Amino acid sequence: MKERAAEPEILRNEPEGLEAPVPSDDEGVWGSDVAAEMMRALDIPYVALNPGASFRGLHDSLVNKLGNRRPQMLLCLHEESAVAIAHGWAKVTGKPMMAIVHSNVGLMHATMAVFNAWCDRMPLLLFGATGPVDAAKRRPWIDWIHTSKDQGSLVRDYTKWDDQPMSPRAVQESILRARQIVETAPRGPAYICLDVAMQETRVDPPLPIPDLSRYAPPDPMEPGPQALEEVAKLLHAAERPLILMGRVTRDTGAWDERVALAERLGALVLTDLKVGAAFPIEHPLHGAPAGSRIGKKGAQILRDADVVLSLEWRDLAGALHTAYGDRTPSAKIIRVAVDQHSHRGWSMDYMGLPGVDRYIMAEPEPMVHGLLEALDKLGPRETKAWAGRKPEPGISAPSFESGDVTITVPHVAAALRKILAGLEVCLTHPPLSWAGELWPIAHPLDFLGADGGGGIGGGPGQSIGAALALRGSGRLALSVCGDGDFLMGVTAIWTAVHYKIPILFVICNNHAYYNDVLHQEHLAIERGRPPENKWIGQEMQGPELDLPTLARGQGASGFGPVTALADLEKTLQDALAVVQAGGVAVVDVRVAAGYQEKGTAEPAAITR
Repeated sequence: MKERAAEPEILRNEPEGLEAPVPSDDEGVWGSDVAAEMMRALDIPYVALNPGASFRGLHDSLVNKLGNRRPQMLLCLHEESAVAIAHGWAKVTGKPMMAIVHSNVGLMHATMAVFNAWCDRMPLLLFGATGPVDAAKRRPWIDWIHTSKDQGSLVRDYTKWDDQPMSPRAVQESILRARQIVETAPRGPAYICLDVAMQETRVDPPLPIPDLSRYAPPDPMEPGPQALEEVAKLLHAAERPLILMGRVTRDTGAWDERVALAERLGALVLTDLKVGAAFPIEHPLHGAPAGSRIGKKGAQILRDADVVLSLEWRDLAGALHTAYGDRTPSAKIIRVAVDQHSHRGWSMDYMGLPGVDRYIMAEPEPMVHGLLEALDKLGPRETKAWAGRKPEPGISAPSFESGDVTITVPHVAAALRKILAGLEVCLTHPPLSWAGELWPIAHPLDFLGADGGGGIGGGPGQSIGAALALRGSGRLALSVCGDGDFLMGVTAIWTAVHYKIPILFVICNNHAYYNDVLHQEHLAIERGRPPENKWIGQEMQGPELDLPTLARGQGASGFGPVTALADLEKTLQDALAVVQAGGVAVVDVRVAAGYQEKGTAEPAAITR
């Protein structure tokens, strides 16, 4: 997949599937109108939602005050899909999209998707509502069960901020503050709960829209000159420098600077499949295939390094423990991260506490830019970095010999690489069985990483949100999901079809929650029990699920099941033609259970 010359105009793609309302000549202003006008002022083109009576006022304002345009409503069949779509948008753009969920029950449905965005450190503006806070205004039964004293507490431990503004003027400030907070690193979701009575209060006189330029997010957090000088000297003198590239942006200029830094130092680089693309994996300095963990080869490189620069590596303590166990690292460890500001205590997603030699509170992009300037002042390096090391071999295709009868995940990846050759592709979501040696990455939009929270069900919605952001950019959206992940989020397909969001879904279907099968196998062996029982309570057979029919039932094109290698490439080509014509295609591929890094037989992750 070739590299683009310039960034796509992602934020300006025109909405499709627009449901145009009958024009309204009403001149009144209501509390929900103020919220809607503020949402428009943010210049975010879409808001994903599943309808709910608690925000009927806001819904009316978006339709009859704004004409369902900027933001355009995207109807979703489940609240988790609505939030996941907004999450996927942010994974491509780095900017927040909006979502709205119904009071109490809708927010409860959405919580897994909110947690995913939180763990993925993605900006998201989530709006909700509650029944009348004033008990005298509540209707019998329904307003009572859909009202809570502190609805934000449902998501407070995995959002950056929440608020329940009680007046239209307070709504303005709340939205301005939320936008600032979610776009300040470390990024994440914020939740604003709108009282239904406030939404339906008449506003007279109308409130002017504040000047948003005066409430912009802060500039990126930069390292100080002393820190830059100290780190530059350490790296300049290193014989075997290593860069751990973790959470970074999709900006192509920042990508080029990361490549330039590695080349300037002769430093090896390790990347992480849990997050988006950070470095070209077929570059000679990419040290080992990326995975969901650092792996054996990566651990050896980490042990051999003498200076390690960690750029928002998601689990630095875990990587160091994999390489060194309980021993103190022999290398100098430099940690560059702002994630400390997200620590709360309810969730342990802050990972282990790494011991480091230098901890710099800065974002990766300004740190890399500053290091390039500081290294220029130090002149040429005299040390030979990683002398005698042979680069990792490039990506190789698995065997497609006629005698092979079983399709594996590597076969799926190889077939996709072949039919997509020459196209610009964004792999929006990988299955748990994916591995770094399966897919070329040469651009920040080639790969968007995993779902964030380590669960399943977010893949379809996140992929559709990413595809929405990519629509019109010339880059094809590809999602490779496991069958369990797809089935939990399958109703997101309808939204993609309805709003004409082209995307190719390839489902690696092994009829099981296979990661958990591995856990049961390992535990049975450890306890001296029959590992043959590992499938009980895991397999989705008897009857088999008909995934293509589930896709066709929502208006998408369904293909398969593909059970023979000989049929794989042709079926994928047929599905690709649908997507290139602007459609949504789902391909069910029956794969052998599991694919692990060579030399390992451990579960890929602890999940559901």
